[in-house]
Amino acid sequence: MNDLVRQHTALDDSDLEWLHLLVSEWQLLSDLSFADLVLWIPTRDGTRYVSVAQMRPNTGPTSYQNDMVGHLVPRGRRPMLDAALDEGRIVREGDPEWREEVPVRVESIPVRRDGRVLGVIARNTNLLTVRTPSRLELTYLQSASDLAQMIANGAFPFPGQQVDMDASPRAGDGMVRLDADGVVQYASPNALSAYHRLGLAADLVGHHLGETTAQLAPSRAPVDEGLAKLASGWAPREFEVEANGGVIQLRVIPLKPKGSHIGSLVLLRDVTELRRRERELITKDATIREIHHRVKNNLQTVAALLRLQARRIGSPEGREALEEAVRRVGSIAIVHETLSQNLDERVEFDEIADRVLAMVAEISPGRVGTRRTGRFGILDAEVATPLSMVLTELLQNALEHGFGPGEQGTVEVTAVRGGTRADTRLLISVQDDGRGLPADFDPHRAGNLGLQIVRTLVEGELGGRFDMLPASGRGTRVVLDLPVRPEK
Repeated sequence: MNDLVRQHTALDDSDLEWLHLLVSEWQLLSDLSFADLVLWIPTRDGTRYVSVAQMRPNTGPTSYQNDMVGHLVPRGRRPMLDAALDEGRIVREGDPEWREEVPVRVESIPVRRDGRVLGVIARNTNLLTVRTPSRLELTYLQSASDLAQMIANGAFPFPGQQVDMDASPRAGDGMVRLDADGVVQYASPNALSAYHRLGLAADLVGHHLGETTAQLAPSRAPVDEGLAKLASGWAPREFEVEANGGVIQLRVIPLKPKGSHIGSLVLLRDVTELRRRERELITKDATIREIHHRVKNNLQTVAALLRLQARRIGSPEGREALEEAVRRVGSIAIVHETLSQNLDERVEFDEIADRVLAMVAEISPGRVGTRRTGRFGILDAEVATPLSMVLTELLQNALEHGFGPGEQGTVEVTAVRGGTRADTRLLISVQDDGRGLPADFDPHRAGNLGLQIVRTLVEGELGGRFDMLPASGRGTRVVLDLPVRPEK
């Protein structure tokens, strides 16, 4: 719609925003009318109309099998469009049109904003299945007529009331028509069922909806008064009511087709099961976060015990082995701590990598610097945990074996997301400027326990590739190529 409006018409951005607001609402008009809607805007030179949006009804057959958006028609070919645009009134005159042997009633509704007519909505009703309407259908049609008149007057949609079409109740979910005093004139079967879910034992017709709704809800004095006003239909609002184990979502649309309040349209939907599932998910998420928090605490306790044990061992080799175990346990604890703060099982790994770098750098404080370039991005927990251990082992190996006593240098970790499909590979390198590899070193066979852990995790658990080779100039470069799930 943006492209068509800017390419063909003279409307400005504020007018375009009004059209977006209208289009976010007009599924309701289409459903209540049992009709297709096509929005026509006059072109910049005034000689043609361009169709910028289209809506089909969920409540009846369509009049257009083909997509109408982008069509251009010259002024004069459709006199009802001309009359609605020029006179600023709803035009219903004219005989039905025949389209592919289907009779279609055509009406034109001017779209007004701040006293100007921006365009025209063509309302097209398929008459092939016309029959004697029920009370529900008559209420739908009357409500559609009131909304159409409000659009023609510039009173609908409501400014600042952007509607989420996926989340808001629709006409078929349940509908209540109120008079000017908030008394129910008509309630659809679905609407009545929703109120029965809240505990209503009688019919709604003839009762004040605001008072009835407030009586059903749990007693909270200040809330009761506000709830009664909301459900009376005097202001456009969305809200929910919970009572008797049920939850219904309501949307109130005041009706002012001639400028004064004549009643309201209340759309409502039973969202009891939806809210129950949401609460279950929230409880599940909270439980998972608590588990990660407890695992992190337990791992930190294990690390503290290992550190205490290391201080009591006289053998340097034994002390060093326990200190390595402390760092391995600590790297896993960092991942669980991050997961305990998230709503899902995915983590921003850059923060974890930086903490692992800081933890391992304590091996040689002041002698060897560590830094990270690039970004790891968001990773699944099943990737983050083994990767944190791999990173710990590679950094430990570089710091312990790449530099001799008293030597200084740098270890750099680089991460790049890429691949033939967006973000499907994670390329990591750990490079130092130390003494380098022995001449006969084979990284896929030789190596200490740390390298064995790296090979096992990278190739076995992460399904990636691992290589260790001399860096250009001096030092050693370790390269990892891992498959990962895209960030979005």
